[in-house]
Amino acid sequence: MAHEARGQVTTISGGTDVNMGEYKRSVENVELPPSVREFANRCDRVIGDRDRFLWKWIHNLFEEFTLSSVSKGALADVYERKTLLTIFVTVLDDLAERSGDRPTFEIGRRIPFGVDGFPDIDLERAGLEAPVLELLADLWGEIDGGLREAPQYGDYADVFDYDLRQTFDAMEYSGLLNDQPMIANRTEAERHDAYNMAMFPYAGIDLMHSPSFDRDEYGALRSLICDLQQMARIGNWITTWERELAEGDFSSGVVVCALRRGVITPTEVTEADEKTVRRLIDRIKSHGIESEFVREWEIRNKTVRKRTSEVESVDADAFVDGIQAVMNHHLASEGYK
Repeated sequence: MAHEARGQVTTISGGTDVNMGEYKRSVENVELPPSVREFANRCDRVIGDRDRFLWKWIHNLFEEFTLSSVSKGALADVYERKTLLTIFVTVLDDLAERSGDRPTFEIGRRIPFGVDGFPDIDLERAGLEAPVLELLADLWGEIDGGLREAPQYGDYADVFDYDLRQTFDAMEYSGLLNDQPMIANRTEAERHDAYNMAMFPYAGIDLMHSPSFDRDEYGALRSLICDLQQMARIGNWITTWERELAEGDFSSGVVVCALRRGVITPTEVTEADEKTVRRLIDRIKSHGIESEFVREWEIRNKTVRKRTSEVESVDADAFVDGIQAVMNHHLASEGYK
């Protein structure tokens, strides 16, 4: 195992060494589907602080961790719909965590399930970010219209809606934690925040396009996804916590552990200038907290691989391999997303 942040090469768990400069160029060369480009451009106009690299990065990764049961002819549509969903949840997550716009977030999270009176209400008079909500509404319309054409949509729509609510609840928890950092604890961070990775909604989209999947195995598959999304969350935590700390965001598991152990205090973070943030980062690293999460990822990886035989209508080993690839991509893209 090696984790060499922002260095020349970064790997984990036997992954292939990645030249970070070459990796960044390879992602930048990814061609996004027209619908994704359209909403990415609109997102730039409305939000203005998201690098196109993120959308290309995730779109490129879906080839690695899409269920093998997806019909080959549906793969392009699946990648596109999951990338659009990523934009949707990222915009919504920014409302909850970065801008702290709770009223707009509360309306936005209801869009997939119908909002009484929306879009007829006077959004600006209600103190809501009208352009953001209009973006989310149009984006959801594009996602939902595509999903309803999926051959197995009806079999998984109800569970998909539930999984979306779990994802949005995770965002609400992160926003609450940023407002009330005294509630920070690792148990809840791992239990709630992992759903922010949207692994269950992603899998739901896959299954809507998976005529060969044995629905009797759905429970076993979901059990595996619980572990895999925690692994994905750890990868995200250890590669974004420095940027989030500089933004005053307490929600990363790395920062949560630092708070609980008294390595840093909420006041230090909220009042920190750029120089102080650098000192806080160095202090957290000196206590080995980041390394603990890397080791935990390794343990979970070994454990989940012992359970892949529980599912036969999906290549579960390949799916776990995909999450390992995601981890290596997280490390290779540290500082870019």
